[in-house]
Amino acid sequence: MANLQVEICGVKFKNPVIAASGTYGFGREFNELYDISSIGGISTKGMTLQPRLGNPTPRIAEGTSVILNAVGLQNPGVEHFIEYDLPFLREKGVVVIANVAGKDFEEYGRICQRLDGLVNMVELNISCPNVKAGGMAFGIKPESIEKVSRIAKASLKKTPLIVKLSPNVESISVNAQAAEKGGADCISLVNTFTGMVIDIEKRKPVLANRTGGVSGAGIKPIAVRMVYEAAHAVKIPVIGMGGIMTGADAIEFMIAGASAVQVGTANFVNPYAMPQIISEMNDWLDGHNIKNVNDIKGVCND
Repeated sequence: MANLQVEICGVKFKNPVIAASGTYGFGREFNELYDISSIGGISTKGMTLQPRLGNPTPRIAEGTSVILNAVGLQNPGVEHFIEYDLPFLREKGVVVIANVAGKDFEEYGRICQRLDGLVNMVELNISCPNVKAGGMAFGIKPESIEKVSRIAKASLKKTPLIVKLSPNVESISVNAQAAEKGGADCISLVNTFTGMVIDIEKRKPVLANRTGGVSGAGIKPIAVRMVYEAAHAVKIPVIGMGGIMTGADAIEFMIAGASAVQVGTANFVNPYAMPQIISEMNDWLDGHNIKNVNDIKGVCND
């Protein structure tokens, strides 16, 4: 058995496989299928200060090797999470990454302040393409990324800050550097791409929101490229995601420079995806006589 433990910003993970925000809820449903303490960590459903109902339906559309979602950050609000979901996650002993969103800069600061010291890490959702107020507006321009990162970091005295980057930008390297300059302890990428599916019989978009976030196996080569570029642009750790379906996919992201990975859409296709990915990673490392998963980070040969 290889050593799969990783450490990011002082937080120790038993393995580098983390549930991606919005695809795992708060872990309760998956815990009915397997012990979620076996995975590295959970990035929670994106949370706001107040509960949100999200976008109108339909919210999900399928494409070739991808899905589109326009859920719109439906969530019960941060206070509900603290009272009902956080105790459950603590009991499971899993690393808790609170994914948060705000409608303005001030709200990002307030929600980070509320969660400071209660969770292991906070992940800023500045790139969700489904939210009209906030989301995309914060994640496109480097100056906005730097500002929201600085405000969030100032509100977090005890908890490391991850900034989750949008791929819908001119330069992922410049935006990664902006997050680092703003005080981010870590960056994660990529969030979903913006896309559209049209019903050719009805001659209208399938999603009620018209556009949605594209995720799934089809985006992996683009995501790997962006993780590689970001990892070479900053000195802080990078968490990679985007189309990871297998252990080999996760290994690829780590070779590109990721310290850990997040798994999202694969959980919809196969609810046991993450335990299988962890097992497949271990098998690959054993097969290549690599004793420690950290030894493959950033070893891509140009």
